[in-house]
Amino acid sequence: MRAAPPRNPTCAPERDMTILRLCLAVLLTCLATLTAPGPAAAQSFEDLVADLPEGKFAERSAVVARLAALGDPRAVPVLEVLRDGNLHVLKSNGAVVAIREIAGDDVAYDAITGAEYGIVPRRGATKIRVNNGLRRDIRAAIGTLTLRAPDPALRLAAAEAAFSAPDPDQLDLLRAAREAENTGTVAEALDYAIAATLIAADAPEAEQVAAIEVLREMGNQDALSILTPLLQATNPVLAQAAADALAAIEANQRFWNMAQNVWFGLSLGSVLLLAAIGLAITFGVMGVINMAHGELVMIGAYTTFFVQEIIRTSFPHLFDWSLLIAAPLAFAVAGAVGVAIERGCVRFLYGRPLETLLATWGISLILQQTVRSIFGPNNREVGNPSWMSGAFEVGQMTITYNRLWILLFALAVFAVLLFVLKKTAIGLQMRAVTQNRAMAANMGIRTGWVDAMTFGLGAGIAGLAGVALSQIDNVSPNLGQSYIVDSFMVVVFGGAGNIWGTLAAAFSLGIANKFLEPYAGAVLAKILVLVFIILFIQKRPRGLFAVKGRAVEN
Repeated sequence: MRAAPPRNPTCAPERDMTILRLCLAVLLTCLATLTAPGPAAAQSFEDLVADLPEGKFAERSAVVARLAALGDPRAVPVLEVLRDGNLHVLKSNGAVVAIREIAGDDVAYDAITGAEYGIVPRRGATKIRVNNGLRRDIRAAIGTLTLRAPDPALRLAAAEAAFSAPDPDQLDLLRAAREAENTGTVAEALDYAIAATLIAADAPEAEQVAAIEVLREMGNQDALSILTPLLQATNPVLAQAAADALAAIEANQRFWNMAQNVWFGLSLGSVLLLAAIGLAITFGVMGVINMAHGELVMIGAYTTFFVQEIIRTSFPHLFDWSLLIAAPLAFAVAGAVGVAIERGCVRFLYGRPLETLLATWGISLILQQTVRSIFGPNNREVGNPSWMSGAFEVGQMTITYNRLWILLFALAVFAVLLFVLKKTAIGLQMRAVTQNRAMAANMGIRTGWVDAMTFGLGAGIAGLAGVALSQIDNVSPNLGQSYIVDSFMVVVFGGAGNIWGTLAAAFSLGIANKFLEPYAGAVLAKILVLVFIILFIQKRPRGLFAVKGRAVEN
């Protein structure tokens, strides 16, 4: 048996030291790897923006992805500037800036803070270049930042932007955002955006048919613009689905257009009701053709302006209460002017309607000139309180808050007036004088006092109309002239002195006018309404609802 070679005692210690050094090096390398921070964690938003000019397109795409992963909303404007090719690096200090052309000069603005650096000389900055692949990654990053933003308004805006400019590359991103969305309006907007994107992406037939059905439910003009090109599709299934959806959308739009016209008519009718109801009382009780009624409306509007000016200068925190403060003051001021007109002029002209017309027309000119002398001939600004600003949608119909509140205000004024006439002593006396003035006088009613109070009541309601009109029309010395003719048409059509007739006539003429305007124009529509009223009065001289009483029947 062969004996083993003898061991070298000097080799073992050297081998053990080599192994020890190797293990120590591996341990230190692993420790360094574990403790070294990753690039995303080490870099802040500012660091990532500073890295955008570095490297090739693939490396910039990685920086863009890390920017999106940060979730910082400041990244959106930076990425938008980069996408549009307007992001540069200043050669002087290496700052990343957005360059805009202003009056022929290139002006640099800090990409993050927006601080202005001033005019950039020729070749003073280097453009950060982008290609189609990088632009695609930028759009995806912007979509991630906006579609996942904490603010629902930002997410809604992003979804609407995706619908307006469908990008097939964002389809997966939109679907992921839709799965994570829990706000109803944003989720609905994302559904529409996904449907538009599926059609633009030339998706499979089943998915496109489902997208057409989603757009059919959307039912507005935007859906029509997307579906119309599908009528020319080579696929007959898609073409037929698009045709059916378009027919349903057009029928739906006709319905909502009619509803919108009805709303516009009710809105106009509420204005006519406020302007005419005071005239109906005056004309019905006293037979006075008050041509200064429009100027009483104007006085109410200027009272509102005066109240708001005081509130703006001295009590700005009360501005939202300005109309509530102005309404009773406008009623009192216009009512006092009305009583003064009746006591100073009209009471001497009872029984002579043509002379009252001429006298009150002269008074209207005096009132207009007085207002011009005090406030000037220019339009005056009357602001809307916050609760009368803005609008909301019902289906495809837009309703503004100021018009809605004016409608409710007009109905409230009508209800209060009806209560006064039916349930109060002055209302009973007014109705008695309306039916038979001589008999009322013989029963001890002071007809002169009733006339003054009636004229003042009608004038006060005209002042309330001015408060409402100040929110939708220009406040000027000619404000009342725009409504005096319409007010007389409402009173005559409804039946002089009958406030129910005034209500029916105001809304009927308002709706009729709004349905005629799209076909005949605003001016011709009013002329047609006037011709209709003339023909109607020929057949029914007392209007829709004639006032009954012995004095009227004789």
